[in-house]
Amino acid sequence: MPKTQVNKLYTLTGHNHSIYALAEGGNPRFFYTGAGDGMVVEWDLDEPKDGKLLAKLPHSVYALAVDKERNLLFVGHNFEGVHVIDLHTKQEIWSLKLTDHSIFDLRVFGDKLFVGTGAGVIVVLDIEERSILKHIKISNESVRVFALEEGKRHLAVGSSDNSVVVFHLDDWQPIAQLSGHTNSVFALSYSPDGQILVSGGRDAHLKIWETNQYREIESIVAHMYAINYVSFRNDGRYFVTCSMDKSIKLWDGHTFRLLKVIDKARHAGHGTSINKVLWSQYNQQVVAVSDDRTITIWDIDL
Repeated sequence: MPKTQVNKLYTLTGHNHSIYALAEGGNPRFFYTGAGDGMVVEWDLDEPKDGKLLAKLPHSVYALAVDKERNLLFVGHNFEGVHVIDLHTKQEIWSLKLTDHSIFDLRVFGDKLFVGTGAGVIVVLDIEERSILKHIKISNESVRVFALEEGKRHLAVGSSDNSVVVFHLDDWQPIAQLSGHTNSVFALSYSPDGQILVSGGRDAHLKIWETNQYREIESIVAHMYAINYVSFRNDGRYFVTCSMDKSIKLWDGHTFRLLKVIDKARHAGHGTSINKVLWSQYNQQVVAVSDDRTITIWDIDL
């Protein structure tokens, strides 16, 4: 088997604080970042060094989501709510005051937006009506991350109470409660074919669940410190994780074998916690954002 080659293509700067949020555009040539400085920036993978400032908010931005159908960018503004930017005009078109807590994740599904809050509540918004449909209390601790399996209409929710709960979106009934993590769950992703769900968190373990019965089929001591995010390549053959231990790790999506470690010592990677990672559908490059205020773009030759 040929050796995996990793090449850092770019280090992008401009944010003045830790970068927490990362989202791919409806046109995957573009991606968006949000940070502790309240700035929301658009980046172009064809001309990555020229970021465009879309918003400057008073509080940190931990979460972003793109509505591909309407070409909107939803911004989770901590202690306030959601701001909505039209990606055609690059202008904010509406906002809703939702919560006095942090907003840790956002997810678009059809005409709804799911908002995960530090109060342990999922707020469901109607995008067309620009209104709140419901509040769903699922934990006494923060809702940290969503994963959506559109074919099954399943929403998996990871929380700081160490659990993952899977809901059916037809009736919001919980269909599975996944236990096994010993600390907050930060990372959650379905494989592109929907057959597995990968979870990770502060306990530095990856857990692999098959999604017919939601049984755990693998548990891996994957990083030295908290796993912050997981992203699959769009063919499902590989996925990447990022961690507070300053590394990105590349995994086989079928055997779950570790294939490569990308870090500062070996690849001039990030020097502090890596908070999000994205495997681009546009050019198969990997984008990562960090507490060191930079964005890196990587070419992984497999």
